[in-house]
Amino acid sequence: MIHRLGSAIDIFLHPGEHDFVDEHFNLRTTLGSCVSIVLWHPTRHLGGMCHYLLPEGKRSKDEPLNGKYADQAFELLLGQVRKHGTQLDQYQVKLFGGGNMFPGCMASAPGVASRNIEAARRIVARHRLNVTAESLGGAGHRNLVFEVASGDVWVQHINIENERVAGNMQA
Repeated sequence: MIHRLGSAIDIFLHPGEHDFVDEHFNLRTTLGSCVSIVLWHPTRHLGGMCHYLLPEGKRSKDEPLNGKYADQAFELLLGQVRKHGTQLDQYQVKLFGGGNMFPGCMASAPGVASRNIEAARRIVARHRLNVTAESLGGAGHRNLVFEVASGDVWVQHINIENERVAGNMQA
């Protein structure tokens, strides 16, 4: 979904989607247990965001990449980094999401939210990336706005345990 707000065009990412844009755009999403990896190139004012639902998924070599899964969503972003003639180590990396949407439920196995966070951390470690900001875990959901012109990511964390807004944060 695309909206124009002020001089920048807002693009809303749904679960399983990604986008890679220039300084004329903002990327928005809402995350529960899902995680977003944000990449920002500070000199070229390019950036991308993915919104993945699950830590891993199987695929054959003939199948296209599926943004629902962490590793494949990141590969989609990496393809855009290459397409724009840039190198991954030139980007700032930010991580968001992985909120527990059912904090009152006790489970013996790690939930999808914590597994999604671990998947993001594995990707960061595998590619030797430096995370410059993050807002991960906890209870509830997050609303994100990534301003590609500035590299700022505005986060509103709605904490469902306390039934209150945890506040806006710039990352």
